[in-house]
Amino acid sequence: MKIAVVGAGAIGGYLGAKLAMAGEDVTFIARNRNLEAIRANGFRLILEDGTEEHAPTAKAVQSMAEAGPQDAVLLTLKAHQVRDVLPDLRALFGPQTMVVTMINGIPWWYFHKLGGAYEGRQLESVDPGGLIDTHIERERLIGSVVYPASELVEPGVVRVIEGNRFTLGELDGERTPRIEALSQALMRAGFKAPVSRDIRSELWIKLWGNLSFNPISALTHATLEQICRFEPTRALAAAMMREAQTVAEALGVRFKISLEQRIAGAEAVGAHKTSMLQDVEQGRALELEALVGSVVELGRITGTPTPTIEAIYATTRLLAQSLATQRGRLQLQPLG
Repeated sequence: MKIAVVGAGAIGGYLGAKLAMAGEDVTFIARNRNLEAIRANGFRLILEDGTEEHAPTAKAVQSMAEAGPQDAVLLTLKAHQVRDVLPDLRALFGPQTMVVTMINGIPWWYFHKLGGAYEGRQLESVDPGGLIDTHIERERLIGSVVYPASELVEPGVVRVIEGNRFTLGELDGERTPRIEALSQALMRAGFKAPVSRDIRSELWIKLWGNLSFNPISALTHATLEQICRFEPTRALAAAMMREAQTVAEALGVRFKISLEQRIAGAEAVGAHKTSMLQDVEQGRALELEALVGSVVELGRITGTPTPTIEAIYATTRLLAQSLATQRGRLQLQPLG
């Protein structure tokens, strides 16, 4: 399968390297030092047990036009970065190209093929003006839930923290030949890649934690373990999650695990910094709208109060604004 990975970072690098090692024709769309490193040395993975794997055949280009049409395009960017690649993205599209949205949070396509009263609604928080929707045909889209945690430790090198599951799902819940082929390709590469008939419910299980733990960690500089073991922040996360569950259930979502099970799962990850905390420490833009702002918007659409989520959203937005205005970053440093 000919696969382009748009976003050669922590998750994209992990996916692309394993797929390339399994014999798929993988091209990373990369820039700057990452582009140079992949071109020179391929992609390297440091696994959970410290062993290393190398994908020397992985290709990297800066221009999507150079890569040309693909069988599948894996979008592994942050949600707010998708708009930046739209002008060039269509160079990767052939008649049957799949676009797999491996992005955290509520996706812009959430109401497409949903059915019911909200069918076709647009989410301004994640796709203002419908720009993404106009550039990527809905028929191409495949949803995905990204479970692994990993980090780009240097250009062309990803350290896997934990996990290897990428759930896939057609927007209408069908098991199509194309999604079966994609699932098989991921499984050949060593991933768990189940096909879900209800990808939105899967998305909410992941989002349940992200919408709470990510902004709390950004504000407190605490790891998942610390948030879950400090009773006030554990209670705060639980309050946000209860509000989110009410919103999701108003949209027809059914949660297959309990709130306490979801918190326990986050605690079990250990002393891991969320992606949003890592962005605060590096002075990068925060993935706030897809993870939190979208839930506030969905609350308004469904007439569901979300006061706790809105309070954390407001404070984290101000933090993001301050970081952007000052072109700064925030890190806890030991005294002396």
